[in-house]
Amino acid sequence: MEIGKPKRIPYGMQNWEDVRLDNYYYVDKTRFIQEIEGSNKYFFFIRPRRFGKSLLMNMLRQYYDVRKADLFERLFGDLWIGSHPTPTHNKYLVLYLNFSLIAGGIEGYEEELNDYCRLMTDDFCYRYADLLPEGAKDGLKEQKTARGMMNYIDLMARRTGQQIYLFIDEYDHFTNDILANPATEVAYKAQTHGTGAFREFFNALKGGTDSAIKRLFITGVSPVTMDDLTSGFNIGTNYTTQPEFNAMVGFTEQEVREMLDYYRQFYTFSHTTDQLIEVMKPWYDNYCFSVKCLNDSPMYNSDMVLYFVDNYIRNDGELPEKMLDANIRTDYNKLRMLIRKDRGFEHNASIIQHIVETGGIAADLKDHFPSESITDPDNFVSLLYYFGMLSIAGRSGLRGIKFRIPNQVVREQLYGYLTRAYQENDLSLDSRSRDILMDNMALYGDWHPYFDYIAETLRRFSSQRDKQKGEAYVHGFTLAQTCLNNIYLPISELDAGVGNGYADIYLQPRLGVYPDIAHSYVLELKYLPGSATDTDVARARETAIGQLTRYANAVAIERTYKPTQLHRLILLWRGMELAVAEEF
Repeated sequence: MEIGKPKRIPYGMQNWEDVRLDNYYYVDKTRFIQEIEGSNKYFFFIRPRRFGKSLLMNMLRQYYDVRKADLFERLFGDLWIGSHPTPTHNKYLVLYLNFSLIAGGIEGYEEELNDYCRLMTDDFCYRYADLLPEGAKDGLKEQKTARGMMNYIDLMARRTGQQIYLFIDEYDHFTNDILANPATEVAYKAQTHGTGAFREFFNALKGGTDSAIKRLFITGVSPVTMDDLTSGFNIGTNYTTQPEFNAMVGFTEQEVREMLDYYRQFYTFSHTTDQLIEVMKPWYDNYCFSVKCLNDSPMYNSDMVLYFVDNYIRNDGELPEKMLDANIRTDYNKLRMLIRKDRGFEHNASIIQHIVETGGIAADLKDHFPSESITDPDNFVSLLYYFGMLSIAGRSGLRGIKFRIPNQVVREQLYGYLTRAYQENDLSLDSRSRDILMDNMALYGDWHPYFDYIAETLRRFSSQRDKQKGEAYVHGFTLAQTCLNNIYLPISELDAGVGNGYADIYLQPRLGVYPDIAHSYVLELKYLPGSATDTDVARARETAIGQLTRYANAVAIERTYKPTQLHRLILLWRGMELAVAEEF
């Protein structure tokens, strides 16, 4: 029950001035301004989509814009930076470019880039007309290219002793075109190599020591495009994995707790803060962007947290049935081309299949690589990390990094990618039939028909192929189909405790949303080649029984399955045959 006037939830908000002036809740990130100012002046920063980059950039624009000086106290007075202002606040002419707003594809990019930059530099000359030489706006009309426009406003600012802070959001927006469609590769290279318009634009930013562009802040989702621009723009410093900026976007758990505690003052909450954290954590948490921050609080995806809190409040304290926002799902769907770049998929050596099966992978983290080498294993894993599909989990060897799937939202997307890849290879289930069978598992404990259905699908598939797939295909397909459901929280490779190993799949019942669930499941998946003997099958079965005995006593399972009936299932494949489907 509302007892006052709470701050509004800034879900989907990117205009920081509106957030501050229209009474929205804001997680204070202004302490990072001093860290940014202490860094090199050409600042390059990568984070996954919908992680708060644009709001951060908008905040910085308001802080440095000379036109916002009269609003400083209202915008920043009660924040960290309000008590620790830097000498350069409100001292710059600010130019903001958002390359996601450039219409069209890679083929017509030069014309669209010129049109967009003409619009934004024209507005720049209009807003700062009294601080630039007289007639600056009229002189801009003579510039025909994006590079020419940047050189022109740089010259105008220098003539009056002004300094420019340039912000470029989603600099690599059109990179996905080359990732998704190899046919665009020629056009992409024409833009980023030689005398291409995009490359020439960044050439103009290099400027030299007498440039009026005193600071530059660039964001994107991968370093691919910047690598292709290396000699065109070789003065930027990549701060993506620096520990001091690990928490600059996203929310720490403490920040999430403070938000929940704030809103429970105004609304009816059916759960404690600890309970809500327990619900959100497996879905939205566990991002780490620097190997030096492994002992720090993992980061939550801020957009997803705001979606959850907004839905929880609007539903009077009921947990959202769908933990993944449709807008976020659409954004992740844009990365479907990843499965096409996973070149091992057709050869039973898929990186994505391996990650889904084991929960992670070890590789060298690459801070730059060109577009033509994306499919190299280390580069591909690094790309998954930059896109937010993997998180840093530790070190591997002398130079390598251990990566893991951060949370259930990402895991669900990876299962979805696998499912679509299987469909493209003529291997798929009817989703409605699958859902009905899963409902019967949850309500009545009738699990055998579900896995018989999977087995029949795999048998039908293998009979149509000249070359049967092996363990990765069988495991990946079983995992993806079993875990794509809203009834259970599927936990893959659950740590069953010291010395107990890892459960392949624990289907944890979402009792807070579906209180009628009566059955939960721990699955042990085994695979033997088609040539395995009955003795091999019997031996593998005994091993699985021993593992399931240990898993069922794991604290994480013991604490979460009650009051449902827990089923411990052995699913043992011999080639494409489900040789053992047994409850122990």
